[in-house]
Amino acid sequence: MPAFLDSRDVRYVLGAVVLMVILLGITYAVGPAPAPQSYGYPSTYAADWTGAKAAYLLLKNEGYRVDRWEKSPEELPAAAPGDVLVLADPFEQSSAPERAAIRRFIVDGGRVLAIGANARKLVPDLQAAEAVDYDPETKIYSALLPSSITRSSPEISMTSPDTFTSSPHPWLGLYGKGDELAVITFPLGKGDLIWWAAASPLTNGMIREKNNLEFFLNCVGSPDTAHIYWDEYFHGSRPSIFSYFAKGPVPWAGLQALIAFLAVVFTFSRRSGAMRLPATESRLSPLEFVDTLGDLYHSAHASPAAVGVAYRRFRLALSRKLATPSRIKLPELCRAASLRFGWPEDSLLDTLSRSERAMRNIDLDEPSALYLVRQLHELSARLEPTGRAAQETPAWR
Repeated sequence: MPAFLDSRDVRYVLGAVVLMVILLGITYAVGPAPAPQSYGYPSTYAADWTGAKAAYLLLKNEGYRVDRWEKSPEELPAAAPGDVLVLADPFEQSSAPERAAIRRFIVDGGRVLAIGANARKLVPDLQAAEAVDYDPETKIYSALLPSSITRSSPEISMTSPDTFTSSPHPWLGLYGKGDELAVITFPLGKGDLIWWAAASPLTNGMIREKNNLEFFLNCVGSPDTAHIYWDEYFHGSRPSIFSYFAKGPVPWAGLQALIAFLAVVFTFSRRSGAMRLPATESRLSPLEFVDTLGDLYHSAHASPAAVGVAYRRFRLALSRKLATPSRIKLPELCRAASLRFGWPEDSLLDTLSRSERAMRNIDLDEPSALYLVRQLHELSARLEPTGRAAQETPAWR
């Protein structure tokens, strides 16, 4: 035994070794860390109103071969009849090779289910425009012609749909209302493309609406032949070298090495260290952190993320203040706030609706994002316990 270790030091080292053995056993019993929750868009990881986790789990329970696709489209396998790529409200930028890979997937015989106006930046020969104003009311669209897509679903419902503009290919309108088209399709090579004006029919909140589920299943095909690749790559879920190691035993091994290092440092330095007074931390709040965070958002062009953080924080605070469920619909939440605080319902709904659209807008400019964040911060300040008069007189009234 080394001379600098006494009996107490030995107990510390033995305790650290036992703890390392326990952690090593846990390494084999614990799986990879769960994927982070998503908000505000139809991700298969999201269990909120606008998420698509229910649709994803339903496909698995019904025997479909369905996989989350978190890699570039360039790594998609060669398409076969029955293969479906779901692009549900994508918002990440794409490269020319990625767009070419999606086109090749369709031409080789696959089907692409493209949803929302942003899908035009990924799929070939599709022109669409985002909805100008957010409309929380549900719209009913009727089938325009008989097909395998409209079978057993004569009507579907959507909220705040985008607008189909044009396509150089001969296309067919499958659902519509007057001059407004909700679903179109056109062939390309051996495959075809189906475009939805909104993701509402497959979201957790509206998949139970009349005919929406049947319509969604018609679009993806039969479970006997369909192999569905549900894209999360363009939702930001992209693997890296760090995520690869994070799913293995490397983090646990690093934790064990850190515990061993701390044990050695503690057993030796508690007698050998110099006697010093504890450092007194300044109670000032330097703005370096704020500047750094602002530069990070600016360099990453993450204006939608900044709006999303402020929006989710305010909505959670408002739900708690009103004692309402966190998944309450936006119009109902605004109505409750108006009744409780006397806030104008229409102005509040407009601000929150614009914030939701901004969260999904990859082309959001910084002045617009700054304006929305300021509005949300002012609303959040009114929820602080600073007196009833301050609560009932919002600055934006």
